Amino acid sequence: MAFATRNDVRNVAIVAHVDHGKTTLVDAMLRQTGSLSDHGPVTERAMDSGDLEKEKGITILAKNTAVTYSGVHAEGNPITINVIDTPGHADFGGEVERGLSMVDGVVLLVDASEGPLPQTRFVLRKALAAKLPVILLVNKTDRPDSRIDEVVHETQDLLLGLASDLADEVPDVDVDSLLDLPIIYASGREGAASANKPADGSLPDNLDLEPLFGAIVKHIPAPVYDDEHPLQAHVTNLDASPFLGRIALLRIFQGTITKGQTVAWVRHDGSVSNVRITELLRTEALERVPAMSASAGDIVAVAGIEDITIGETIADPDDVRPLPAITVDLPAISMTIGTNTSPLVGSVKGHKLTGRMVKDRLDRELIGNVSIKVVDTERPDAWEVQGRGELALAILVENMRREGFELTVGKPQVVTQVIDGSVHEPFESLTIDAPEDFVGGITQLLASRRGRMDTMSNHGTGWVRMEFTVPSRGLIGFRTDFLTLTRGQGIANAISAGMEKWAGSIMARNTGSIVSDRSGSVTTNAMMTLQERMTFFVKPGDAVYEGMVVGENSRADDMDVNITKEKKLNNIRSSTAEELERLTPPRELSLEECLEFAREDECVEVTPEVARIRKVELDQTARGRMASRLKRQDASAG
Repeated sequence: MAFATRNDVRNVAIVAHVDHGKTTLVDAMLRQTGSLSDHGPVTERAMDSGDLEKEKGITILAKNTAVTYSGVHAEGNPITINVIDTPGHADFGGEVERGLSMVDGVVLLVDASEGPLPQTRFVLRKALAAKLPVILLVNKTDRPDSRIDEVVHETQDLLLGLASDLADEVPDVDVDSLLDLPIIYASGREGAASANKPADGSLPDNLDLEPLFGAIVKHIPAPVYDDEHPLQAHVTNLDASPFLGRIALLRIFQGTITKGQTVAWVRHDGSVSNVRITELLRTEALERVPAMSASAGDIVAVAGIEDITIGETIADPDDVRPLPAITVDLPAISMTIGTNTSPLVGSVKGHKLTGRMVKDRLDRELIGNVSIKVVDTERPDAWEVQGRGELALAILVENMRREGFELTVGKPQVVTQVIDGSVHEPFESLTIDAPEDFVGGITQLLASRRGRMDTMSNHGTGWVRMEFTVPSRGLIGFRTDFLTLTRGQGIANAISAGMEKWAGSIMARNTGSIVSDRSGSVTTNAMMTLQERMTFFVKPGDAVYEGMVVGENSRADDMDVNITKEKKLNNIRSSTAEELERLTPPRELSLEECLEFAREDECVEVTPEVARIRKVELDQTARGRMASRLKRQDASAG
């Protein structure tokens, strides 16, 4: 056994809370290493490749790029730095876990004003559990409200707190290295970094990212391998190509892999089969280019294995040694996704309507998304999809909608577990930043959702940071109420806090639904007579059907209305007949808002053109019978 080191490679993940500037920093790294000189100018947030990522401004999928660094710290020997850009949102935590399995160290990026937030804690905990070295990068030092010293102290306190929490699971965490962790101060947007602390609100004293590259070369260990060990490579991501079929992204831990080589493919169930590598690709900036061979420490893509999935091992056929599987936290939220069952199904030609198509699409999602599960239900045309959070599941539905599917989506529910004979539900640790004027209203809102306040701190800037522990159920539909209460100024971030005992009933919303009692087209006349008492989700001319939710009632009860009523015309001319009818514009709900608004007895009809809220039971008489039966049961129980 002879250990060797690949000094020409570094594998690093950039981890941070959502919107702290990871993807913008990667743009600057690509620009300054000249990685994109042959491919034209770099676009803004080049790593955000999906339409939804560009629209929402968040990273959803973990992706990798490679930059070739030839600066001062390379000492004449170019170094390939494989950079993994991970999502900053807790709902996409499965992507973070995959990203960390590919690297030898992390750059922890923290906003110079906001400081460490829940996702910072989440990704740091995963990195420390994997014993990965950490470089702290304080980003956005030029923000007018930056507070650099406090943010550094808060991050160091967080590191030490996590190290003590992990002492039982990982007894050999190096606390000394955490106290001496290297700190870089940067502005990713300006492409500037320095090891010297700038004044609050000012740019670093160095105009390029050379200090960051120097810290990566010095503090992120080079891959170490045994040059007599047989091939071992882990599948950490999947992609597809119309020419090559399924592409597997590998981190090679031991040995060498070559194009055309026959390798052993070790599946999850332990079965082994020999397959041939038809194509080998390595990453250069944002492109994949063909390669003849790759060795330990490299991150490469291979083609030729059609059914390979994430977490499986590629090994030497003469000496098969499987690698441990990638473990992912359990899902907390579930929703039912099925075929569209509304009267308007298939009204537009070319949509995907059948249960077989929906099931095939969900099965394809399972291949590349390690953090969701699909469970069969009693119905053949509906499936229960479980995931980390409401946003992750809404993103899946939004992607399917854009691909032409018509779906019926149930209200998000929590995934419960029975522990020691009692029902437990997932809880979230919620961090809120809001102007101090709204503290009372926020506390009241969360108290009604079974939340309890853990800490509250005032930084003296007019803003308050509050931390709550809330059942995951209480956060379904919370965001809309919270933004309304804080007039759009509040910032809320949540992360899993484990399972606790069932917290009791939670009132979802204190307003009722306005339900159409017949099919037809919405008329201006009907809306004029009704608009004093309600807010509408539809506009004149829209098609409606019996059981469809067309608005929000100001009272708690549901109300069935005729929204298709036309104006009766006669041959008598009235002096007020030419009065201009003024309608209040309807409230247009996005898919996420529809899912938040829906009650227990409601679901969302999703088509490529529109999302509509509807009752699960469309028939008005059947709904009335059900409601009276529930009232009788409550009266007898009382």
